[in-house]
Amino acid sequence: MATSVDPIVTRNIGNPESWTLRSYLDHGGYEGLRRALKMSPEEVQSEVDKANLLGRGGAGFPAGRKWSMLRKASPSYLVVNGDESEPATFKDHMLMEEDPHQIIEGTLITAYAIGAAQAFIYVRGEFALGIERMTSALNEAYAHGAVGHRIFDSDFSIDVVIHPGAGAYICGDETALLESLEGKRGFPRIKPPYFPAVMGLYGAPTIVNNVETMSNVPWIILNGGEAFAAMGEAQATGTRLFAVSGHVVKPGNYEVELAKNTFRDLIYDPRYGAGIRGGNQLKAFIPGGASSFWFGPERLDMPLDETKVKGEGGSMMGSGSVIAMDENMCMVRASWRLVRFFQRESCGQCTPCREGSSWLEKIMRRIENGAGRTDDLDLLLDVCDNISPGVQWPSKWPPNMTTICPLGPSIPPPIVSAIGMFRDEFLVHIKEGACPYG
Repeated sequence: MATSVDPIVTRNIGNPESWTLRSYLDHGGYEGLRRALKMSPEEVQSEVDKANLLGRGGAGFPAGRKWSMLRKASPSYLVVNGDESEPATFKDHMLMEEDPHQIIEGTLITAYAIGAAQAFIYVRGEFALGIERMTSALNEAYAHGAVGHRIFDSDFSIDVVIHPGAGAYICGDETALLESLEGKRGFPRIKPPYFPAVMGLYGAPTIVNNVETMSNVPWIILNGGEAFAAMGEAQATGTRLFAVSGHVVKPGNYEVELAKNTFRDLIYDPRYGAGIRGGNQLKAFIPGGASSFWFGPERLDMPLDETKVKGEGGSMMGSGSVIAMDENMCMVRASWRLVRFFQRESCGQCTPCREGSSWLEKIMRRIENGAGRTDDLDLLLDVCDNISPGVQWPSKWPPNMTTICPLGPSIPPPIVSAIGMFRDEFLVHIKEGACPYG
């Protein structure tokens, strides 16, 4: 049975006009910032450390530890990553539209804690309403005295910029995002030397955090890091927002306590996914966005704990997207569509990703259209191995890389998972010369 805790990042969603300053102030808005400004930057960092807040953008790196890695130099910058573009991931989108002031407040507290000279909130270009509401909220925050010169009569001053992206998936990678912010094409940078905390925006030390990560910070400052850490367990503390989609009765965003809840709770609990639609059976589910290895129904009782999902499951919770696929889903088609997405979104900088993704997409399309060959399965796995050496089923995490950024090793998981779990479906496509699902 799923546990029940008071929501953190979605606590204001559902309030009348939750995106306005008036509504935000009526529910305690900017009190976290006021409290933070009475603390030292080190004390603010300490509370986030106690919370063990893992980044909610995909990598799952502890936010407090990342802040502590910032190279001591002036100026330094804070960049908030709102370029959410993983297929079937829509949690940050909701936060930007429904509670933009919470993001801005978290951004200001973080900027104060790390001593940033300026903060940037990078929003995906297609999020028209999100950009509009984030911009309106920032203007309200300036008028309220929460942003700008001598915030709330303190000695802390900072400007915040809302920066619309240009729609490239690759800009979800933190270094490609920084290239885009600088007005260049979104090509990921090589690490080292371009670790953002050392050499980031404009060559200066930079912290890049996700939108949901920022949304947690005001609550942590108001309630204390230990209160946050008391939810969940060990390395999976607090709550997390999951985008549940696919063949569930109630697709949507659901905030649940980590570690003490499972994938079964997310998919089947009446408060969340409410089961598979039409009374069908679950065939497989994707636990962490399009770039993660798939799970079968036997993994439903795995806790929502990044450490266990990676260690025992060989996958990840990644972007917080859980996609359920029922018994009527063609797994060849499902994996092909995901590969096609990555092929189209490859920036082309790295040969294994640029060429390999194109070859894989062509082979997958050939099989789905009924023109597959018997040696195509070995060919697919061979190309996958050249993009991510050692990739295998059962899967292991993390994948090996031959590319500058993780987009390359994001391509094999759908194929390796589908062949590993549903090899017979591929063979039927090849032998019958057609997709058996129509």
